[in-house]
Amino acid sequence: MPERVAIAGTGAIACGLAQLVAHRGDVVMLARSAPSAERADEELRLRLRSDEQATGTVRVTTDPEDLRASTLLVEAVAEDHAVKATVLGTLAKVAADGALIATTTSSLSVTELSLASGHHDRFFGFHVFNPVTKMALVELIFPTRASDDTRERAITLTEALGKTPVVVPDMPGFVVNRLLFPYLFSAVELLDETGMTPADVDRCMTLGAGQPLGPLALLDFVGLDVALAIGHAIDRPVPLRLRALVDDGMLGRKTGKGFHSYPSARS
Repeated sequence: MPERVAIAGTGAIACGLAQLVAHRGDVVMLARSAPSAERADEELRLRLRSDEQATGTVRVTTDPEDLRASTLLVEAVAEDHAVKATVLGTLAKVAADGALIATTTSSLSVTELSLASGHHDRFFGFHVFNPVTKMALVELIFPTRASDDTRERAITLTEALGKTPVVVPDMPGFVVNRLLFPYLFSAVELLDETGMTPADVDRCMTLGAGQPLGPLALLDFVGLDVALAIGHAIDRPVPLRLRALVDDGMLGRKTGKGFHSYPSARS
């Protein structure tokens, strides 16, 4: 591995990225609390036990000081500017000289987040896609003041992880989500317009358009709360039906209920 990686966060993206990095080397994961650390540690143990490509280890900690030896610190927390800014401030305090800081934001301004890091020249957007170990693309987003060294190291890291880097503009939603979410929201609107079931809409798009997941199943996979945040970021109207599910705590796969039901999901 060209970098010693640390990841701040314990959610789906953070755990997926930690598993991916473990294919090439060791990684440190920063959790916000002891219970979060315990859950992440259990999740990663299960993932790595069944992953023959994972030759490295994942160490979960609640102490930011344990990240000081890292040469790349990646923020992977909730898609909320204030939350991310707080975590980036913590990472900036322990980042060694020359260490890079990255954000996995899927829709927020990378330039604005770079201000929270205090390291404009060593900051970049590292938008991986879920499931992280399987999806080939990484959107790389660089603030104007990012150094040539930052750009080169980010591309080298992405390729070392077996992914394809594409440098995209720092605009809301970047490329994939800017194009994808208007389509996903239109599928939600179609439910109310036609009275079709989510299963039938998804079946049309998987069988008729060759998509691996239908739009409503994909929204559930992403997380309806995340979809809501992305909708706000790209300034697209979010369907009332999706908003209502979020208000009721039905966020998709991670809660066991969204447009579809997932009985085996963890509480």
